[in-house]
Amino acid sequence: MEGGVGRGRRFPNRSRLGELRFLLDLGLAGGLNGRVNRWLLLLLLVLPAACAGKKTPLVVKQFKMLNQQTDTIEDPMVRGDKQRRLYGAVSMAERASRLGAYYTILWDLPPHAPAGETEVLFEFQQGATASLIKRMVQRFPASQNSGKVEFAIIGQDYLKNGRVLAWKATLSRGGQAIATRKSLLWQ
Repeated sequence: MEGGVGRGRRFPNRSRLGELRFLLDLGLAGGLNGRVNRWLLLLLLVLPAACAGKKTPLVVKQFKMLNQQTDTIEDPMVRGDKQRRLYGAVSMAERASRLGAYYTILWDLPPHAPAGETEVLFEFQQGATASLIKRMVQRFPASQNSGKVEFAIIGQDYLKNGRVLAWKATLSRGGQAIATRKSLLWQ
């Protein structure tokens, strides 16, 4: 079977552009049905280019667990997240110690990143500590180019010092900052 239109068959004598032009001509020759085919083909050509976007090296997702109740939550995603974080906490004291703010940081180094150890730094300010900046650091080996880390401000730290007012996350490699994300109130 030399060429032709069919499922999974290629056009050996045509280039990729010629193949697309041939398929477009087939769509134009079919009348109204051909117009639908032409628009569908055009959509299939444009859609992958529209979906391809620039990868963000640092994404911060925040989740605040202010109470222990999971049965009254309408949104199944929030309910599942709460149940995951409360898993294993049997007593009310254990459940209360898990209340607070959770920050999940997804990082992905760009190809031109310098060599060295990767560091994710999370800085934050809480309501009762005024202008004191607290820091949490997670380090990764140089061989790791992407990952996920979670910083939790929970338990006595959350109950005593209050909620997180402002935060800043920094991704660095080899001592050089690659990306930074911060809350609106961070100064």
